[in-house]
Amino acid sequence: MPNPVDIPRLALNARVQDTFLVWDVKARTLESGDPFTILILGNSTGRIATEPFWPERQQEVAGLRKGHAVQVIAEVGTYREKKQLKIVSVRHLPAGTVNVKALLPSVGSVDRYWDVLDAWRREMMRPSLRGAVDLFFEDDLFRAQYGECPAAISGHHAAVGGLLKHTAEVAAIARTLARVSGADPDTVLAGAFLHDIGKLESYRWDGVFDMTERGRLLGHVAIGVLMFDRRFAEAPQPPCSGQERAVLMHLILSHHGRLEWGAPVQPMTLEAEVLHWADNASAKTASVAEAIRDEGNFPDGPISTPQRFLDWRRLYRPERPEPEPPTS
Repeated sequence: MPNPVDIPRLALNARVQDTFLVWDVKARTLESGDPFTILILGNSTGRIATEPFWPERQQEVAGLRKGHAVQVIAEVGTYREKKQLKIVSVRHLPAGTVNVKALLPSVGSVDRYWDVLDAWRREMMRPSLRGAVDLFFEDDLFRAQYGECPAAISGHHAAVGGLLKHTAEVAAIARTLARVSGADPDTVLAGAFLHDIGKLESYRWDGVFDMTERGRLLGHVAIGVLMFDRRFAEAPQPPCSGQERAVLMHLILSHHGRLEWGAPVQPMTLEAEVLHWADNASAKTASVAEAIRDEGNFPDGPISTPQRFLDWRRLYRPERPEPEPPTS
């Protein structure tokens, strides 16, 4: 498959003819009761909305579903400072004719993340905590799934391999915060490894990124604790004490920090507080970096449009100065 069109760098009025994934189908109704539809299309570089398919064009999108691959001919326009595709034609491509995985955002090779995480895991000084982590990270099937899972279905690290990259970032930040604050380094590192394991059962990435039914019903935090509890109970020998087990479960449960952010309990230990802020720092900085890279967020200069995943903040991206000509 040739390289996909670079969605964030699409120029206004450019003509586009390429293959996309249908990330979402937004069916709406006019005040008259007539239907209209907007498609969210995407590839490995990003996502973009189409202009509305008004009532007289509904037959063009009939039958299209999230995860379908489509061949599109379009022109790039704008609506409310956001680029959109003015569709000339859209055609559903039969299953099996397109390598869907190649159209998904990806962090690329994850070997470098495994190398650093496995090295840090080997350096853990407390065998009991390393044993608890190894219940998962020594399992080949778990590693295969963890190395592909996105860290989110949209927003930060929403890419194949995104969860592993996020885990490496959280671990790196948490190790530094533990040294500065005097937190127990092995407990913090164990929390970094385990805090998001529930995303393996909460997300699916076989077509577009989406939530599983179990993920929607329970959420990845609760699922992570259940996975840990189940794996612990299945172990021939408990790798750690009952108190250590409870502390690790607390790290998983509290890593979102606040009840309104999805944490069933708030951090009660220094290590839980460190983990929460390390997780938050990885997510927020990734969101800012991704938003700044997206040319579509800066239609009128160095100030961005409001960013949904950053509390509707605007971002500033100073223009790079022109390079000075070489002196003779």
